[in-house]
Amino acid sequence: MCGRLNVISDPLCDWVSGQLGIKFHSETNRDLRPTQQVATIALDGAALKQIDASWGIKPAWAKRLLINAQAETVRQKRTFAQAFAQHRVLVPCSGWFEWQQAGAVKHKYLFQGRDEQPLLMAGILYPQLDGRHALVTLTTKPIASCAPYHHRMPLLVAPQAVDFWFHSQPHELDALLNSPEISLLIQAC
Repeated sequence: MCGRLNVISDPLCDWVSGQLGIKFHSETNRDLRPTQQVATIALDGAALKQIDASWGIKPAWAKRLLINAQAETVRQKRTFAQAFAQHRVLVPCSGWFEWQQAGAVKHKYLFQGRDEQPLLMAGILYPQLDGRHALVTLTTKPIASCAPYHHRMPLLVAPQAVDFWFHSQPHELDALLNSPEISLLIQAC
């Protein structure tokens, strides 16, 4: 689920900078994968700032890299609860990809905002001892248009909910952690 992002710097960087009032920069990467650097937006004191992070964590108990956490249980799971309480971020992107198996053939689909409107995916950061950061994105139940393609989708935060996302206590965010009300464009690739 949501293991590939589509990041197109123009118009994404201008849109994020204008919407959030910060200087945001991200390189175009039409196939951003786990372990690669992702530009995120974090709250630093009272101001928003960009923090670049490596996508995925590997706890000692895990057999593989964890790139996603379920929004419905993020507050309860020990691996995610502290990061969710203290290090929530947004991941600006142009869209994400899913694959659907049809017999022996896999079909790739791009999910993006209507009119190519950038999306803000919810995530949590893990600060590392060396000053770098790792990222896990949050997923939720799919909206009706996404359900035929996958049983999960990224948790998307509407621009008008950004302040609420960053300034609320974890227990106050339950309403945001469900399927978002958003209209998406889905294209076969």
